[in-house]
Amino acid sequence: MSPVQSAAVGLLTGLGLIVAIGAQNAFVLRQGLLRQHVGVIVAICALSDAVLILAGVAGVGALITSHPTVVTLARWGGAIFLVQFGIRTALAARHPGSLTAEERGVDGLRAAVMTTVAFTWLNPHVYLDTVVMLGSLSATHGRDGRWWFGLGAMAGSLLWFTALGYGARWLRPLFAKPRAWQVLDLVIAVVMIALGVSLVVGA
Repeated sequence: MSPVQSAAVGLLTGLGLIVAIGAQNAFVLRQGLLRQHVGVIVAICALSDAVLILAGVAGVGALITSHPTVVTLARWGGAIFLVQFGIRTALAARHPGSLTAEERGVDGLRAAVMTTVAFTWLNPHVYLDTVVMLGSLSATHGRDGRWWFGLGAMAGSLLWFTALGYGARWLRPLFAKPRAWQVLDLVIAVVMIALGVSLVVGA
């Protein structure tokens, strides 16, 4: 398989794994709607994926799976973070009249950075999708082809988060009504709590 073909397969595979509804995507969408720290958030998500994908291509996935304690700690840490964030979002959704862009965003750049990092690095599914799965698939492309596969997957991540973060503004008119924010927060809360519970149940 040529380098271009390996990169194309990596791009499509990466998009297939990343575009699924999840905590990270929900957070990026919300901040995109609010137009708050979008560039920084997109950069953190894309760079984090790049690091994890490179680690997988380099063979770190096999190392992680051989140490179940690391996976267990990540699972419980991620579950606690997701559930508490979901509960907090659900409680906020009880007051739709206050759900405005100014009041409902992440407070400050530092908070946005820390929250994005938490959503990315405390989610065990991120490691399974990027380090383990993409790393394993890249190995099928040979010594040189695997790196092209990894570059394609990284490009897919960058394209997706950029489109999600900056494309969300087209939905902004819909969220001019407080009720729309209430529905969005309830959906996000359900997603967060469901993911957190699934991590514990799957332990």
